[in-house]
Amino acid sequence: MDAATTPRADPVNGNVSFWFEAIGGRPPLRAALPGDTTADVCIVGAGFTGLWTAYYLKKADPSLRIVVLEREFAGYGASGRNGGWASGLLAGSRDRFAELYGVDATKAQQRLMHEAVDEIVAVGAAEGIEADVVKGGTIRIASSPSQVHRLTSGVTEDHRWGVTESRLLDDGELRERLRIPEALKASYTPHCARMQPARYVRGLADVVESLGVTIRESTAVTRIESGTAHTDRGVVRAPVILRATEGYTASLAGERRTWLPMNSSMIVTEPLPRSVWDEIGWNGGETLGDKCYSHMYGQRTADGRIAIGGRGIPYRFGSATDRDGATQEATIRSLTSILHRRFPATRGHRVEHAWCGVLGVPRDWCSSAVFDPATGLGHAGGYVGQGLTTTNLAGRTLRDLVLGHDTELTRLPWVGHTSRKWEVEPLRWLGVRSMYLAYSRADRKELAGRQRASRLARLADVISRRP
Repeated sequence: MDAATTPRADPVNGNVSFWFEAIGGRPPLRAALPGDTTADVCIVGAGFTGLWTAYYLKKADPSLRIVVLEREFAGYGASGRNGGWASGLLAGSRDRFAELYGVDATKAQQRLMHEAVDEIVAVGAAEGIEADVVKGGTIRIASSPSQVHRLTSGVTEDHRWGVTESRLLDDGELRERLRIPEALKASYTPHCARMQPARYVRGLADVVESLGVTIRESTAVTRIESGTAHTDRGVVRAPVILRATEGYTASLAGERRTWLPMNSSMIVTEPLPRSVWDEIGWNGGETLGDKCYSHMYGQRTADGRIAIGGRGIPYRFGSATDRDGATQEATIRSLTSILHRRFPATRGHRVEHAWCGVLGVPRDWCSSAVFDPATGLGHAGGYVGQGLTTTNLAGRTLRDLVLGHDTELTRLPWVGHTSRKWEVEPLRWLGVRSMYLAYSRADRKELAGRQRASRLARLADVISRRP
């Protein structure tokens, strides 16, 4: 039997993510909170936001008693399930931030996002975190005339915001880097590093712990108030309590409508043979995106697989989240179809694993870093899918805010930014579902060449108030 007809087992679905399976599955759990305790700083959430914040605070002041509380285990959420992009994209609308806080401040945040990519690479090297990190930049492709228009407009917008390194690729350079038959045009930016995110987040957790930070796993925080974090294992009292729960924020008392938990799903192939890579190329460690409204993202992994992601069922009623990353069979089929369309040479090769996770989306699609010295409460998040790098900027920003330092970081436009709450159910569910159905139909129409600019997509933008 040839490869195209060889029976293939169904992919593993869930088990948190392929990234964790690749490093041995679920890690041994750290001890849970043993009962009531006190600390100088309590951080809720042991993903990248919480761990980076603990890392930079402890480095700045080794005397601080810092406790990090985590319901599952460090990296369980989006930090260990994402596409492995440490991207310099600003998490939010540059136009919206500029309208509220000024052009110069917004350009400063964009510049610091680029610097954060290099900071992540540098810290990983300095701390001995082995996570397959390669700063190869990002290629973004367009597969229809309307997508080409959005692609070229995006490069123009980048230049307006000072990102002059963003550029269009000519056909010859695109073929040298990556061969995708349906790509009509492509752009490139150097501001992105590929990584294995579970390796990095677990490595960072070990580093943070070695600095003297206490990480308590299997400890569910139910409510946060000034001076107190209430858990199912006891109470932590601290003058500073920082929420770092991103897409899981809705599970906390009083936070149901703060950030919407948006679902994103991924698949990964088996290791692909040299003959497939000879046909595809993709030897520079670049991450890959497109200009579809529903957005595809991907990477070539260090062990020769293709991992790609996109929206499945974008939102679950009542801000519910998945359990252990299991996604829908229809989503697996859809992502597999995208994989085969983008890379015909992968047909006949097995999809080995599928999973999903949630990211936090504020109502205005703009991230924030907030700290109130009067109450000692703070948070960072709402990264709208750009969290792998933004978490690092958040950790350093929260450090300066907590320590009372007046720095360039504390003057950035996202500091203190607030977004209005999402609508009550069922309006929230109806709105998000309608939005992504419209985007999906717009993509199909564009790829079929039936219209240049989609009215459906413009309608979805109005529904979502998405920038």
